[in-house]
Amino acid sequence: MIPRYSRAEMAALWAPETKFRIWFEIEAHACDAMADLGLIPAEAARAVWERGAFEVDRIDAIEREVKHDVIAFLTNVAEHVGP
Repeated sequence: MIPRYSRAEMAALWAPETKFRIWFEIEAHACDAMADLGLIPAEAARAVWERGAFEVDRIDAIEREVKHDVIAFLTNVAEHVGP
């Protein structure tokens, strides 16, 4: 977005941090559902919520290497969550 044509509230909606926060919530809720179905351990889903985080700069660096935004995002979250 072009800052001079955007209100702060609107620019915040389109910020990378907002996008990745939403992606994180979707992934964490998906983990909860997979845990409910017995596809992953419940403690794994809990670990995503407790330790899951992301860094936009790190995601950008990973994406330059792997050429895929979602893989870069998930790789960075996994770096925070651990095994």
